[in-house]
Amino acid sequence: MPEPSLPAGTPRHVFVYGTLRRGGSNDITRLLPAPHWVGFAQVPGVLFHLGAYPGMTLGGDQPVHGEVYAIEPALEEVLDAIEGLTGDHPIDEYLKREIVVTVEGQRLSCLVYEIHPRYAEGVRRIEHGDWLRAVGTTPA
Repeated sequence: MPEPSLPAGTPRHVFVYGTLRRGGSNDITRLLPAPHWVGFAQVPGVLFHLGAYPGMTLGGDQPVHGEVYAIEPALEEVLDAIEGLTGDHPIDEYLKREIVVTVEGQRLSCLVYEIHPRYAEGVRRIEHGDWLRAVGTTPA
């Protein structure tokens, strides 16, 4: 279930760790309205290899590498659609969460798309926590 919206005028941030990272197949920097780069970050979690994309569960024992962007509500809607959270029958593969992420010493509230734990059962972990490294891609 989506988290409640922030008050109008409050910057909204997203932590992306997989195909939405710069250079990924769903590169967030190619989406509209354009996001604004904030910085690199890591969150504690476990990263899983699900084939063409990863999934992360929060609170694990390894750092998951990602990027933080400031986004507009219209882009959040696009991200929700990419993660299957829209329509009459949303897919339950991802859960939309709100977490605190530290970027260059600043703590920011960020939305993140966490894989539902049942989709990670028996799936290979990415021990180093970096999706782009796992697939041989480097950020642009």
